[in-house]
Amino acid sequence: MATKSSKSPKEQSGQSRIADNKKAIFNYAIEERFEAGMVLEGWEVKALREGKVQLTDGYVVVRNGELFLIGCQINPLNTASSHVSPDSVRTKKLLLNKDEIRRLIGKVEQKGFTLVPLNLHWRNGKVKCEVALGKGKAEHDKRDTIKDREGKREVERAMKSRSR
Repeated sequence: MATKSSKSPKEQSGQSRIADNKKAIFNYAIEERFEAGMVLEGWEVKALREGKVQLTDGYVVVRNGELFLIGCQINPLNTASSHVSPDSVRTKKLLLNKDEIRRLIGKVEQKGFTLVPLNLHWRNGKVKCEVALGKGKAEHDKRDTIKDREGKREVERAMKSRSR
């Protein structure tokens, strides 16, 4: 007899969202997405489990052929150990393959692309950061995005009222 699991399909596959950077999709035209591992301290992992993270102001930089996440704020829990001095805006190293890093460095330096963190999520018990290669949107592109979003909302409302 099969038992129904209370977990969602994402949780069953070992993936669940921690935080999203909704401004990134609004401010940048996303070209490619990459999943990178993160180097974290113990207190940061515990705080991430509680959802104490803000990714909105975060960005990715390249230093010495390595990628670093800057501006991602992980607030420590009140129960953090006394022998650890938590720094909520510590620079975090991102882990990718060498070939992927080289390709990203080339695109960022040559074509005017930028690296933006899109979200943090769990994958098989490890924290992953989805990094996107994107170009900044102009103001009129942002207005188009808002117009499209409002149009979709109106269509959904009309469909919902019609089905009643």
